[in-house]
Amino acid sequence: MTKPIQFESLGLSFPHKTCFSDVSGQIFAGSRVAIIGRNGSGKTSLLKILAGVVEPSEGVVNIPKQLVIGYVPQVIEAFDDYSGGQRFNQSLTKALAQDPDVLMLDEPTNHLDSKNRRALIHLLQHFTGSVVMVTHDVEALRSLQPIIWHMNDTSMHIFSGQYDDYLREMQVRRSNIEAELAGLSRQKKDAHRSLMKEQQRAKQSRKQGEKNIKQRKWPTVVSESKARNAQETSGRKQKAIHQHKQRMIEQLAEHRLPEVIMPTFNIEGVPSNQVVLRIKDGQANYSNDGFKIEGIDFYMSGLDKVAIVGNNGSGKSTLIKATLQDKALERQGEWVVPNLDAIGYLDQHYQNLKQDLTVLDIVSQAAPSMPHQDVRNHLNDFLFRKNEEVHARVSTLSGGEKARLSLAQIAVNPPKLLILDEMTNNLDLETRAHVIQVLSRFPGAVLVISHDVDFLQAIGVTESIELVEGVMQ
Repeated sequence: MTKPIQFESLGLSFPHKTCFSDVSGQIFAGSRVAIIGRNGSGKTSLLKILAGVVEPSEGVVNIPKQLVIGYVPQVIEAFDDYSGGQRFNQSLTKALAQDPDVLMLDEPTNHLDSKNRRALIHLLQHFTGSVVMVTHDVEALRSLQPIIWHMNDTSMHIFSGQYDDYLREMQVRRSNIEAELAGLSRQKKDAHRSLMKEQQRAKQSRKQGEKNIKQRKWPTVVSESKARNAQETSGRKQKAIHQHKQRMIEQLAEHRLPEVIMPTFNIEGVPSNQVVLRIKDGQANYSNDGFKIEGIDFYMSGLDKVAIVGNNGSGKSTLIKATLQDKALERQGEWVVPNLDAIGYLDQHYQNLKQDLTVLDIVSQAAPSMPHQDVRNHLNDFLFRKNEEVHARVSTLSGGEKARLSLAQIAVNPPKLLILDEMTNNLDLETRAHVIQVLSRFPGAVLVISHDVDFLQAIGVTESIELVEGVMQ
């Protein structure tokens, strides 16, 4: 690639929000670019536009002729019988087989265990073409030292230093904005005190004028005029301060602490001593595949939270699918599992959400007897507040918004057993915190696949099942 990819004045809008507008930039040969920002800021959409998968609402992308782009999406539909990590490796191999000039990856480390994550980073470090990726992976950001495109507040900011330098600059910006806000607050108070003094002087002048009239002296209107002018001046000053303050608050929004979700669950959980799931000498395999899991022996009761761990391809997802009674699997041994309507299943693709429904529809259908206002109050608890947010279709939501909606759907009618399959993969730090807030209070049993040790500890997981090449250890 000799000429860069160039894009100018790109914008993408949906009925309920504008993802970004007036975004311009270029990708030079051999460069490394990381697109970061909150869920819903338009990172994945921008990558899809640059890869030619999605058309922008406005703006143009100029891609040099003969340029080959290898693109691996966040959600990989192919390779149904594979784990998330295996799907990614297959898709990456297919992309690399094109001998691409540019490799575009959306959250590439999400499904990878530590060994495969290090292997991918090593590959990207030695890839001779350009790399553009959406990522929250700090290890990848520090190792690849990319140019950072920070998506925020419908715009894009470019930072060419290292990731840790970027973090320090963001902290300096936050401190400066907070200091300016404090100064504006002082100015507003000073302006208010000055106005109060002028009004007090005007009041005293009016009393003196009334006294002069009674004594048949000329009335004075100077003080009232002065007070009126002071009030108008103060009003303009207050308005200017308010507008400046609002701009500063908007700039500070990216650095502010996230709101806390305090979920309310509509039913009590299963008694702690009641068995929810029991598997004895369990085996499972696909009828058309030689891979199988075996030697599965464990049980869960009441409020247990258990993690399934193991390398990519070790059989974790197969165990989950067998628990969900997937018809493509043949099971042997003793499997005592809840009825499917008593199991909640959430994966990183949020397949529990119907794409053509709205946010309001999802919760209303989950609780058909719940009054409309109660549904709105419930959604409000999960940070869906504005009418345009509540009536937005699932297909237009970001990964973080889908995560919150999935949790709202579960909270309105909690199952006996909640199964999570790498649910935190596509989440920014704020949404990840929201997921933890909800799951740490969930009143039922939780079975979870995750490579995120901190997440497992935060939601209260105390027991783990390890699979090695399909065998429980």
